[in-house]
Amino acid sequence: MKTLLQINTSLFSNQGQSSLLANRFVAGWQTDHVNGTVIVRDLATSPIPHLDGERFSAFLSKPDTRSADQQAIVDFSDQLINELKIADIIVLGLPLYNFGVPSVLKAYIDHIARAGSTFKYTDQGPVGLLTGKKAVIFAARGGKYAGTPADTQSDYIRGFLAFIGITDVEFVYAEGLAMGDEGKKAAIADAHQQIDKLNLALAA
Repeated sequence: MKTLLQINTSLFSNQGQSSLLANRFVAGWQTDHVNGTVIVRDLATSPIPHLDGERFSAFLSKPDTRSADQQAIVDFSDQLINELKIADIIVLGLPLYNFGVPSVLKAYIDHIARAGSTFKYTDQGPVGLLTGKKAVIFAARGGKYAGTPADTQSDYIRGFLAFIGITDVEFVYAEGLAMGDEGKKAAIADAHQQIDKLNLALAA
């Protein structure tokens, strides 16, 4: 039985364009994996605290020295990491806000990038521990940025996922969504075609 972890990062929760694309893919995946499990982590309705000194110190603390508050912080981080560990496929809804990733996604990343849990340091450098997984990224943008220096997201997300061991990464872009209704409809229709093809490939 396979497990899918869906992470929505739109400010508009389930109604954001990136979430809607992710939802379409997940619905198709569920049709082809009737016994599969879907875990949804919506960072708009259940935001993750941004990293601060208290939280970072909790991550660095030794288990036998942690206060109750520190243990609660680590337990929350462990929960996020365990969702990743049990997932076979990770689906990320990713809007572009002011040339960057949503701040709630950065907070999520700061809680899952923990040495000994999702990566380890070696003499040859860091090694990711979350191998054997696939990630599908649904990137929704008001303008057109893919393949240009203004696309600060794609390399960042691909690089971070590789850092924790996830190298099978596929992007589905829906761009130009704020550049007129005709262009928006065409971009979404193209993304839907990509989603349907991807579901067919994963069902094979």
